[in-house]
Amino acid sequence: MLLTGLLCWYALPFVIPLPAGLQKNQIASPVLRDRNGTPIIYLTLSDSTRATPVSLKCISADLIACTLAAEDKRFFKHSGVDLFATLRASRDFLIKRRVVSGASTITQQLVKISTPAAKRNAFTKVREILAARRLEMTWSKQQILSAYLNHLDYGNLRMGSAEAARFYFQKPLADLSLAECALLAGLPQAPSRLNPIRYPDRAIRRRDLILHRLMLLENSTAARVSTALTEPLTLRPLSESQFAPWLAAQANHLSSQNTTLDLPLQRDLETIVQEETGRLKDANLRHAAVVVIHNATGEILALLSSANWNDPRGGQFNGALSPRSPGSTLKPFTYLLAMERDRLIPSSILDDIPTPFFTPQGLHLPENYDRHYRGPVTLRTALACSLNVPALRELNQLGGPAPLHHLLVSLGITTLGDDPSFQGIGLTLGNAQVRLLELTNAYATLARQGRHFPPVLILGNQPTERLLFDPTNAYLIADILSDTAARAPSFQPGGPLDLPFRCAVKTGTSSDFHDNWCIGFTPEFTVGVWAGNFEHQPMKGLSGIAGAGPIFHRSMLRVQRDSPPRWYQRPSGLIDIVTDVRTGKIIPADENNRHVRRDFAPSDRLPLHFFPSDYDSDGKAFLPAIYREWFTSRHNLRLHELALNPSPHTPTPLRIISPTDNAIFLLDPEIPSGSDKLRPITNLPGTAQWRSNTLHIEAAKPEPIIHLTLGTHILTATDPNTGETHTLTLQVKSL
Repeated sequence: MLLTGLLCWYALPFVIPLPAGLQKNQIASPVLRDRNGTPIIYLTLSDSTRATPVSLKCISADLIACTLAAEDKRFFKHSGVDLFATLRASRDFLIKRRVVSGASTITQQLVKISTPAAKRNAFTKVREILAARRLEMTWSKQQILSAYLNHLDYGNLRMGSAEAARFYFQKPLADLSLAECALLAGLPQAPSRLNPIRYPDRAIRRRDLILHRLMLLENSTAARVSTALTEPLTLRPLSESQFAPWLAAQANHLSSQNTTLDLPLQRDLETIVQEETGRLKDANLRHAAVVVIHNATGEILALLSSANWNDPRGGQFNGALSPRSPGSTLKPFTYLLAMERDRLIPSSILDDIPTPFFTPQGLHLPENYDRHYRGPVTLRTALACSLNVPALRELNQLGGPAPLHHLLVSLGITTLGDDPSFQGIGLTLGNAQVRLLELTNAYATLARQGRHFPPVLILGNQPTERLLFDPTNAYLIADILSDTAARAPSFQPGGPLDLPFRCAVKTGTSSDFHDNWCIGFTPEFTVGVWAGNFEHQPMKGLSGIAGAGPIFHRSMLRVQRDSPPRWYQRPSGLIDIVTDVRTGKIIPADENNRHVRRDFAPSDRLPLHFFPSDYDSDGKAFLPAIYREWFTSRHNLRLHELALNPSPHTPTPLRIISPTDNAIFLLDPEIPSGSDKLRPITNLPGTAQWRSNTLHIEAAKPEPIIHLTLGTHILTATDPNTGETHTLTLQVKSL
């Protein structure tokens, strides 16, 4: 009989496997931290709980003592089964005919909470007892106690004592008072019924019961217990997702690791957005999103998804990822293409005149924001003042929407679709939808002077880099966007776009005031702002400068607060020039001539020098015939500075002598050089401006050199004096 008892006590437990939940390390809730390691958000586990396992040495002695007093005062004396407690519970059951007190030890409870739920019966109880015996013979008491305190359910989906202390008191375990330890120790008995947030009186009664038990067990703690009994309950329930709440939606992609976010910056920008949207609520502006990118690394330093995450009217949409109409914020990329492909420079003259365009919906006559046409304007003015017509004309000159569509896709814009004709040339005015994060990173590529890589949210990721355009052209675009004098005619100086340091910035406003944008950069940082309403309600006449502009202004000031602002070093090869803004031609410097502007241009793209015949006797600049209709219209407010050329003769029309349309050229690989070069011939040598999207054209006198490559190519020649254009198709084959 004795032998059988010993076998049952020592051998039979090994027939029962330990619970699977104890066979592996407990999983901690994923924690997303900022770039400095500060926790931003604690994500939930698959069962929606949160847990923070800690070693026994991190758990205060008071919490251990209170837990033993509450659950198993003879824990260090028994071997998994408390025979005294079992006999007492059996006696009480026989007397009362119901369960009055439990007899489960901490070891048995650990087995129970680590095993999938099963029907409560005698067989289940025996299995738990045997598993507890095996655990006691396999693990030390310290291991068992540590696992128990990490597996306990403390209510409100908080598992383990460390997570409970963080949630209820926002304290580490070591900082808990004796009263707080007793409160936590009492919760696992009935986490819902004793929830201190909903039922504080019940939780306090349970706490006091445990403190009285502790006093009986440890007489030396009587004075501390008496003090703890009078301590008021002071809960600080943790509100999750206080900052960057959108991060929770990235749980499947991020797991536990450091993000690139800067939490102090994130906090400050959230305050800025709340204050600015609150100031404009009467204009029906309720939401805004902000993205801040560190240019050198592509790291996202801050991302605000909305002004108020708890707003029932769409507050939990992520405005940084929601496609919206970008307004004029795509224009810089159109002019970048004009510099890349048509070799334009900031002083190049563009035509701001009434221009009808054929669209799938019929004939369309676009207007500028103020419904006026200015005649000849420089590229610098057209971009800085965000004129619509020159941007449309230039994209049309580039061959339509395809080049801009291709560039934007290369820059990471994913919302444009595959067919450039769907948007047409209206793409430059923002008739597509883009995401703030993607567009901000496209501007960051401008800020990096053509070096493109995707934005980064995980610290340490190294994206692959590509050079998408000429750094000199990117510098010229940045120079225009930071030119406060150039944008002054359309944007009053001293407004949100003007900062105490140099900053390239562009605004955008969608039709009917549904969307506001303001995006800008310094060499160090790019800041993008969208403002509007997620349910697409229009704002009351708010343009990008009035809605998104103030948020951008304050955000950029905050971003640069701890980083001394600087500007780009001027690229080599740029030459100082002085031009007449009416003709774009180089002219002698004259401080008394208000039409003269100092600018710069690449050495291989210098404009023509002026001729006296470019002006009448009063100094008015002559206009080519393309301006005739505009000149006599109500839009011409420049009669004092411009004139139509009175010359009675009709200009000689441009005629291309060579090459002819559909000409075929054969490249001979045995000829070291020469067969791959073509010099066009016209009846007006040195007049035509040549361009091609697929062939490199080298500037030369009197006509450029066209470098031929295999394939079919489109070649265009334009007479800048009349606007007359000829388009040819060339085929280049190999012998």
